[in-house]
Amino acid sequence: MPAPPSFADRYGPWALVAGASEGIGLAFAHALAERGLNLVLLARRPGPLEAAATELRARWDVEVQPTPCDLAELGDKAVRERMLATLSEREIGLLVYNAAYSPVGDFLDRDLDDALKALDVNARAPMILTHALGKAMAARGRGGVIWMGSLAGLQGSPRLAAYAGTKAFDRSFAESLYGELRARGVDVLACVAGATQTPGFAATVGEDAGAAPVMQPEAVAREALAALGQVPSVIVGRGNRAAASVLGRLPRWLQVALMDQLGPR
Repeated sequence: MPAPPSFADRYGPWALVAGASEGIGLAFAHALAERGLNLVLLARRPGPLEAAATELRARWDVEVQPTPCDLAELGDKAVRERMLATLSEREIGLLVYNAAYSPVGDFLDRDLDDALKALDVNARAPMILTHALGKAMAARGRGGVIWMGSLAGLQGSPRLAAYAGTKAFDRSFAESLYGELRARGVDVLACVAGATQTPGFAATVGEDAGAAPVMQPEAVAREALAALGQVPSVIVGRGNRAAASVLGRLPRWLQVALMDQLGPR
């Protein structure tokens, strides 16, 4: 009996990580490089992106292509076509969409452009990349896609309405693609994370998360990659799974009320 394909055979030779310059995205990049995949890294800021690429090349001896990109602009046809043309130069067998935009505050009190940017970064851009790269994966009969979700999207989350709404979409959309693409050899996973020790988390709620369990980015990436190809979605972290289970048994109005008390101010 032939040996099962290695991770690199199944999902290589290149992986694309969106939102790769720090936090969970950078942790994914290291985990994938360790498994022998070359990397295309997308992020908005060229400096941190190039620093991440230099670190990855030195540590893992893989090819790394840093590609600065404002993912909020992929809705523009000209920007989208240029980006997809660049990506078509590599055989990308795995897409990890980690980038996110999370405006904090009451919806009506913030500029509408903030909510629209959350929609562009958190929902429109991963859909665009998945459609383009997923077609090539399905044609090859192998590949994988990971969309990062959030516990905030499992119920209404006051003062995070745009973010929570897009993360609810992300989980449902990725689970739907899991059902559509399995038979075509493409594994799709919605990875639902909770509080994770990243610069974005610190900027949103501060360094002190209170009683909430806070994961390390490396643990999030490790659990997600272990679940890829096994289930439609995974809530990473034992504490997060326990919290989601308890919260999910409550009436929806009470879930929202609790999120109102526990969420950012």
